[in-house]
Amino acid sequence: MNPAFSVVVFTTVAGAAQGLVVALALALLAGVPLGASFVRASLLVATVLLVTGLVSSFLHLGRPARAWRAAAMWRTSWLSREVIVLPAFIAVVAGWWLAWRDADAVRAAVLLPLAALALAALLWYCTAMIYACLRFIEEWAQPLTIVNFVLLGLSSGLVLVGALAVVAGEPRALALAAPAAVAVTLVAWASRTAAWHRNASIRHRSTLQTATGIRSPRLAQTSMGMSAGSFNTREFFHRASRLALSRIKLVAIVFAFALPALLLAGVAAGTLPDLACVAALIVQAPGLIADRWLFFAQAKHPQNLYYQVVS
Repeated sequence: MNPAFSVVVFTTVAGAAQGLVVALALALLAGVPLGASFVRASLLVATVLLVTGLVSSFLHLGRPARAWRAAAMWRTSWLSREVIVLPAFIAVVAGWWLAWRDADAVRAAVLLPLAALALAALLWYCTAMIYACLRFIEEWAQPLTIVNFVLLGLSSGLVLVGALAVVAGEPRALALAAPAAVAVTLVAWASRTAAWHRNASIRHRSTLQTATGIRSPRLAQTSMGMSAGSFNTREFFHRASRLALSRIKLVAIVFAFALPALLLAGVAAGTLPDLACVAALIVQAPGLIADRWLFFAQAKHPQNLYYQVVS
């Protein structure tokens, strides 16, 4: 597939915002005493990230003015369900932020963290199922697609909590976020590695022989059948070389998983200063972008069997 960068940005920043909100909700429901200013700042950051992701998702639409129609097929389309859940989640997070501006409202709004948890989980599921439900793209049609969306969101959200705790001077949040971020990041790394190994060993059901109906074992395409490119040749293959793909994968491994886990482990162990949490956030961002791009790019659409000379 040829990933739209707007979708890469949307899934990355929205996932981080979901992870941030989930971490805050769980901490507050568990009775962790967090400063009101820290909670308000974190919820504001989450709202900004979610709105940024929403705006980014419009950029790959041919006619953004008709985006509202995407919600019409909610009975059968996971994309339509995501379109409905995302604004609802933004509204709950923004309402939660507004509630924290008043101490009395905070005590009265005990249901907001629960609503935020439920909508964050539902949004992860809807977003992941957009891809996991496509059985003809075998790299996506697996349970690890959903698992990885959740784990990467939690990892980036916890890293973000740690960085915000350092900036806001919130030691209790930092003491909880740093070890939790290390654990979740390592689990996310293991899960992503399992998905890579699984996808590398796929024996695709569709072949050039089954696509064309020609059973010759030495079948080869010598022309793409047209004098110029088309929508199919532009949108369904990224044109990156195997060397480029391997380098992007290395960037994802080092920056999305290894370096953040190492930096946060140093903070949790007391061998690195707290500012290493901010460094972890900075280095993880390009790694997450690389990993998300790779997720889309490594999916092999069966239509590419008809364009072997191109893809």
